[in-house]
Amino acid sequence: MTLENDLQQLANYEAFANFLAVVESLREECIAEMHQATSENIQQLSGRILTYDQLLQMCDWKKIQMMHPTKVGLV
Repeated sequence: MTLENDLQQLANYEAFANFLAVVESLREECIAEMHQATSENIQQLSGRILTYDQLLQMCDWKKIQMMHPTKVGLV
């Protein structure tokens, strides 16, 4: 199996949707922290935000949100 196939299979599970919801929440927390961060911390936070974004995009988070709306707070 390829990574793409693996992610498509995982998308069928509500637990995976819940995990990605946590990743999105962590990304949003980092964005909020940037407002009060020192210049040294901004670079670290930016790296974390990019990593969270890459994970969400790689997993097609928007599609998974539509597949499991009650599990990710969309209803």
